[in-house]
Amino acid sequence: MKLAVGTPPVDQFAILDTGSDLIWIQCQPCTDCYQQDSPFFDPSQSSTYSQNVPCTSNACLALPSSKCDGTNNQCLYDYHYGDKSYTKGELATDTFTFDGESDTEFPGTFFGCGHINGGLFNSHGSGLVGLGRGDLSLNSQLSNTIHNKFSYCLVPPNSGLNSKLKFAEDADTASAANAVSTPMLSHDGNNYYYLNLEAVTVGGNTIQNQVSGGGNIIIDSGTTLNMLNPGLYSDLEAAVRAMVGLNPVQHPTQTSHLCYEAESLIKVPGIQMTFHFTGADVILNTINIFKNGGYGLDCFSMIPTKEDGIDIYGNRAQINFQIEHDLGSNKISFAPADCTQF
Repeated sequence: MKLAVGTPPVDQFAILDTGSDLIWIQCQPCTDCYQQDSPFFDPSQSSTYSQNVPCTSNACLALPSSKCDGTNNQCLYDYHYGDKSYTKGELATDTFTFDGESDTEFPGTFFGCGHINGGLFNSHGSGLVGLGRGDLSLNSQLSNTIHNKFSYCLVPPNSGLNSKLKFAEDADTASAANAVSTPMLSHDGNNYYYLNLEAVTVGGNTIQNQVSGGGNIIIDSGTTLNMLNPGLYSDLEAAVRAMVGLNPVQHPTQTSHLCYEAESLIKVPGIQMTFHFTGADVILNTINIFKNGGYGLDCFSMIPTKEDGIDIYGNRAQINFQIEHDLGSNKISFAPADCTQF
C-alpha cells in the first residue's frame, strides 16, 4: 500500500499486516537494511518528526521487546516476525497520510524508524503497517477517528498497482453487494483476528474442519499462503487433485506440495473453492487457489501447518476481496471486488 510520512509528506510503500501491530519504515542512517527501490526516509527532513518517546511511556511499554537509551531516555525497539524477518530502531512519532485519504492527516502517529531491517522483504516495500489488535497498530492508534473500522482490497501481484486501505464510513463493506460477514473472535494473550472455519467445499465435496470452533483460524494479510491443519489439508489437496484432473508436476526445488503446468491449468474450467466460515461462505477462484511458482508452474497456495501450528487464512486467498474489520461490532466482512478499481 502507498502512504506518506512526515512534513512535507514523503511517499512510502508498505505491507499491510493484520497479524502484527508495529508500524515501521526504513530510516536513514540505515546501518544494515534490505535493498529498497525508493530512498530511505530521512527523519531530519521532516519538521513533524519526533523521537522523544520516553522509555516509561505506554507506547514503549506496549512493545514486545524494547530497550532504553539511558542517556536520552529514548525508546528503542527490536521486533521479530514468525518468518524470521526483523526490524530494529527507535520508536518515534510523525504525521501519516494514506493513499485514498489525502485530505486527512494523522499527526503524532507512533512508528518504528528502522535502521537494521532484514528478512523476506522485497525492494518495492519500505516497511510495514501493523493492523493487529495491539495498542501500537494503526487502527488502535486511530480508533476514535476511524470509528474502529477499516477495510482493504488486495490487488493481484501482477497488476502493477498498490492495494489501498480505507477507514470509517469509507471502509463499509457489509452493505456491499454479495457481502458476507462472520464473527471476529479473540483468544486471551494475543492480538490476532480469529475466525471460525467450519468446512471447505471443493468440486461438490464438502470437507469438515475437525479442529474445534471458538476461533480455529486467523486472518493475516501479512502471510502469503493459507496454512491449514494437516487433516484438513490432506483431504483438501486430494479434492483439488480430483477437481483439476491433470497430472501434477514436481517443483524443481521441491518447496511446493502440488504444482501444475501453468499453460495447462489455465485451460481447466470451473476451478473454485468455498471456505465456510460461521455465517459466511467465501468463494475462491483460481487466482486465490494457485500462485506462480516459477519454472512455468502454478502451485497450490495452501500448505499444511506444522504440528500444533496455528491455521492461517493468508493474503493469497484475500486477493480481489474488499475485507472489512469492524472492531466495534466484532465482525469481518468479505465482498468480491475488482481491487484494481478500489
